Amino acid sequence: MVNGIRFENVEKIFYTPSGEEVHALNGVDLEIEEGDFVCFIGPSGCGKSTLLRILAGLDTPTKGSVYLGGDLVTKPGHDRGLVFQDPNLFPWLNIRDNVAFALKTRHIYKENKAAVGEMIDMVGLTGFEKSYPHQLSGGMCQRAAIARALVGKPKALLLDEPLGALDAFTRMNMQDELLRIHKKEKMTMVMVTHDVDEAVYLANKIVVMSARPAKIEEIINVTLSYPRDRNNSEFISYRSRILKVLDFAGKEKEPEYNI
Repeated sequence: MVNGIRFENVEKIFYTPSGEEVHALNGVDLEIEEGDFVCFIGPSGCGKSTLLRILAGLDTPTKGSVYLGGDLVTKPGHDRGLVFQDPNLFPWLNIRDNVAFALKTRHIYKENKAAVGEMIDMVGLTGFEKSYPHQLSGGMCQRAAIARALVGKPKALLLDEPLGALDAFTRMNMQDELLRIHKKEKMTMVMVTHDVDEAVYLANKIVVMSARPAKIEEIINVTLSYPRDRNNSEFISYRSRILKVLDFAGKEKEPEYNI
């Protein structure tokens, strides 16, 4: 597990402005192998994105630890690329300069200049390098955001519902794009999604989380070969299995009484 990821007993507690305690994560233990494509799925507000933010180093666990490639994660780092639902491109920069931005801030652009063009080409934006974000579609902007996250050659790509704002057809095209990149780069990818079909279509491992305080309800290893047929009986079987677990995970447990 050279560049694998390990969560050890990760807990997270937030406090509201009024001082109320919000227990978001409750003892999450998980190992992700190098090269895995993992999807986190669970009820809204269960802590999926919080778990991803802790892995990204944007948040710290109240208890427990997260490791990437054996190194303790304590802050953001160039070994993790991060893509949000909103592309968050700089509107005053063209696509090439957006993709190159992180390299320039790290003062390593000159020796990695060729990588910018390679990433732009890999996500299918060759010919649009001089275009600005407002001139492109949402899907094209998200492609640019993925290229920007990949250009520094991170160990892992973290995706926080990156396709959630796209229309259905663009979303499916982008799913294929992610699979193509995953196959080419052989990179560990960890994605938060609310879409069950998306999880089955993309992931080789699906982590189903419970309602808050979130714990792992079930880990489902998807053994379907790529490309996957959404109408295949095995695909539908995985979908049904996840929905069954989610129906439980999304409900508050009834209190137990001893009489």
